[in-house]
Amino acid sequence: MECNPPGDMNRPRTKIPLKIEENIAGIILGLLAVITFANVVVRYLTNFSFAFTEEFSIFLMVAMALLGSSSLMAKSGHLNITYFVDFLSPGKRRAVVMGATAVTAFTFLILAILGARMAWDEYRFEVTSPGLGIPTWVYTVWLPILSAAITGRAIGVIVRLRREKS
Repeated sequence: MECNPPGDMNRPRTKIPLKIEENIAGIILGLLAVITFANVVVRYLTNFSFAFTEEFSIFLMVAMALLGSSSLMAKSGHLNITYFVDFLSPGKRRAVVMGATAVTAFTFLILAILGARMAWDEYRFEVTSPGLGIPTWVYTVWLPILSAAITGRAIGVIVRLRREKS
């Protein structure tokens, strides 16, 4: 079942809607704006800073970057250096794009595995954050989850490229 509307030309047809990443990233952006605005207002009015919000802000920025990467991967919008690839025939160009996407998928799969090991170690050893004393696995558990999402989106791109006729 395809979830994206057929009239939307910038969106590939994906089984899992891209709106998931985009809506969560929008919520995160809103939270970042509220945290930053509150910090500026309080600092201006009271000369006091919400320094503890830095932990949340950093986590939210990393999560937003990974969510954006997942959405962009599904749209085949990842960073490309196409100067030499543009000289290739369409068939070879498609093969190069598939190879680069496969390398990206493999890289994020490794990141998901290593991130899961790191989150498990932080949980197992009860590591807490220095600012708020929150268990750090609460932050780091999202690295393997979002890396796995990027891996899945990259695999989806490869599947779509294989189905295309050159």
